Amino acid sequence: MKYDLKDRKFWLASEDEIKNGLATDFYFLNVEKAMDGEKINPRVTAEIYTRHLPYQDQWGVLSGVYEVLKLLEGLPVSVWSFDEGEVFFTSKNDIAYEPVMRIEGPYRYFARFETALLGFLCSMSGVSTKAARLRYLAGDEKILLSFGTRRTHPVLAPMIERGAYISGFDGFSNVIGANLIGTKASGTMPHSFILLFDDPRDAWLAFDRHIEKDVPRIALVDTYYDEKTESIMALETLDGRLAGIRLDTPGSRKGDWRKIVEEVKWELYQRGGRNVKIIISGGIDEEDIIKMNDIVDGYGIGTSVSDAPTVDFNMKIVEVEKDGKMIKKAKRGDISGKKEVYRSYEKGEDIIQSAYSEPPEGYEPLLKKYIDNGKIVRQFEDLPEIRKRVSDRLKWIREKNPRARLIY
Repeated sequence: MKYDLKDRKFWLASEDEIKNGLATDFYFLNVEKAMDGEKINPRVTAEIYTRHLPYQDQWGVLSGVYEVLKLLEGLPVSVWSFDEGEVFFTSKNDIAYEPVMRIEGPYRYFARFETALLGFLCSMSGVSTKAARLRYLAGDEKILLSFGTRRTHPVLAPMIERGAYISGFDGFSNVIGANLIGTKASGTMPHSFILLFDDPRDAWLAFDRHIEKDVPRIALVDTYYDEKTESIMALETLDGRLAGIRLDTPGSRKGDWRKIVEEVKWELYQRGGRNVKIIISGGIDEEDIIKMNDIVDGYGIGTSVSDAPTVDFNMKIVEVEKDGKMIKKAKRGDISGKKEVYRSYEKGEDIIQSAYSEPPEGYEPLLKKYIDNGKIVRQFEDLPEIRKRVSDRLKWIREKNPRARLIY
């Protein structure tokens, strides 16, 4: 073979390479060399934040905190952070931004980790934010199934399923992703299985004969005939065992998608299938949920979550040590000095202010100390705890429409 990788099977950075700071941008190696040559290594305060989100609603769900803490563990730095799964806000109208994480320590020792750190936070928060938005729009009662890991690099599958889980999804198709979450992977059948048979009824019956009885009988109903016809066939063929139908019609065949689903629902109801759940999939995104939420029971959601827009986090130095004192500094466009973020759930408000000011009465701090001089000092939460936090915050957003403001 003329060309082949020598030390790995796939184009992937290993955990050790990430932990050792090799998954970095080259200019950080220049920084290290120049700092060593100058014999300087001042303490700095760096904040991680984003100025904007790729959505009209300026709230997001922070994810990737666990990975960042594991990345920085053992380095001579201290880290404060929002909790995993916490909601953060941005503002389009002023300079206010919420630092979701703060790092303090000698810059030489953590500069090269900025690339991987931001990579964790940007991509993982992108997934959890998008998944949370879909749950917010669907409401608590609708079924959300994560189908999207085939649309991204397989190494990211567990991260995607985790982000969907903490943001309120109910089912997860990826086996290793579900295993790491601690739940059972779910799914029924693809079109390819039905195409092995000349009649979709034979495929549904084969599934029914051989798949464990605790797996819901959800029939895929748009392979050979129109959705209404196959839905009736599935109801009659499985004779009371049909738990649901899934419509995965391609865009070229959808026509008026809502009317097609209404037809299916009517025909099922006329034949005693009032309890048969209707699941739709195939390119589902926010506008589909807004349009279809009152007539379907759930969604199979893929690319819109697995290929979610990243959250554009930055890491910026806001203080630099000089002569034993921390001097407030910032590049143009940023605001200097370390900050704190406080929240009032009752008022529906976050306050951003200087860390050197008195805390506002009746508000609680969101930045909590997670690493003290290289040692993790705060216990990691279980995923169900993080999932509940996201659920509670979505209810809070719906009730209070909270915002953030800067106190000078």
